[in-house]
Amino acid sequence: MSETEVVFDRRMLEALICPRSHETLKYDQERQELISETANLAYPIRNGIPVMLIDEARVLD
Repeated sequence: MSETEVVFDRRMLEALICPRSHETLKYDQERQELISETANLAYPIRNGIPVMLIDEARVLD
């Protein structure tokens, strides 16, 4: 991680839910994604900000 990279604040997990399933999310620090196991989607985190758009989410294998 570079010095200028913004880190995701894990406290945000308490307030965020998956926009598709309305379930809680898990944080994948290595991939910088929020995972919705119910919806089978991974939402990217860019510059420390979760992108909670279904169209931007990656479908999990």
